[in-house]
Amino acid sequence: MTTPVDFALNAADSALRTLFAKPRASRTCPTVPAQATELSEQDKVLSGALMRVNHVGEVCAQALYAAQALGTRDAALREHFLQASREEGDHLAWTKDRLDELGARPSLLNPLWYAGAFGLGLVASRLGDRLSLGFVVETERQVEAHLASHLERLPEGDHESRAIVAQMKDDEAQHALAAEAAGALQLPGPVKGLMRTAAKVMTTVAHRI
Repeated sequence: MTTPVDFALNAADSALRTLFAKPRASRTCPTVPAQATELSEQDKVLSGALMRVNHVGEVCAQALYAAQALGTRDAALREHFLQASREEGDHLAWTKDRLDELGARPSLLNPLWYAGAFGLGLVASRLGDRLSLGFVVETERQVEAHLASHLERLPEGDHESRAIVAQMKDDEAQHALAAEAAGALQLPGPVKGLMRTAAKVMTTVAHRI
């Protein structure tokens, strides 16, 4: 029998793996091998900053799903969150590998981002499963829009980064649809606004630090 202590230990293990272990993807990284990437130093810096922001988003995704899996008492919903976390783990690995290729570093504040996102996930789970799913829907919709903006900002010649971001955008849309199908409730407008504000702060800071 799985106990609350087991769930808590699994959440702690997820945090340690996300923040300190090398992420491993289960899917092949999307690339465009026929189109070689040749970037100027300025473009490389821009791509590195944008992919650092995207990597932070995936760190937060791991925290959110771990917290929501910990907070729900519904076994089927817990598996839903854990499966989404595994899929987001591909994004974590892809963005980290791309940062390495660009000679850029992850955010120095990743432990802070993880802790904040984990706290939000726990709060959402305490509001009930359907509102917790609604939180997932809104988060994924905002991330999808954020990734669309990055496709506009990434250098045209950075085919590798653009392929990764495009696949991530498609996956986030699917996660939102899956959460809606599972019975998500729509969040109130003020809550959505607060989430957008928090995301703006995170992305602005992570772009540089």
